[in-house]
Amino acid sequence: MEALFAVIIGLLVACGVYLLLRARSFPVVLGLTLLSYAVNLFLFAMGRLSVNHPAVISEDAGAYADPLPQALVLTAIVIGFGMTAFTVVLALRAQGDTGSDHVDGRG
Repeated sequence: MEALFAVIIGLLVACGVYLLLRARSFPVVLGLTLLSYAVNLFLFAMGRLSVNHPAVISEDAGAYADPLPQALVLTAIVIGFGMTAFTVVLALRAQGDTGSDHVDGRG
């Protein structure tokens, strides 16, 4: 399962970096989104993947899932959504001002 997570994170990072290096603004926004997904999966995997374990220590304290990575991922999702909304508005404003959706402003 860890190898699958590593491959998925690697693919998301590779696709995100490729899209970030494009000349148009929409692929750049998609690249940022893919990178944020990769970071979310990385943070989630750092809490040790465990199945069917409670997130809080109960009275029959066996194995439990670490709640800190879950909280970090929830926070990162909210920040990623805000960042995506900001970059979309910034791209629309740049297209309105320059008449082009190129990142460098050239048509």
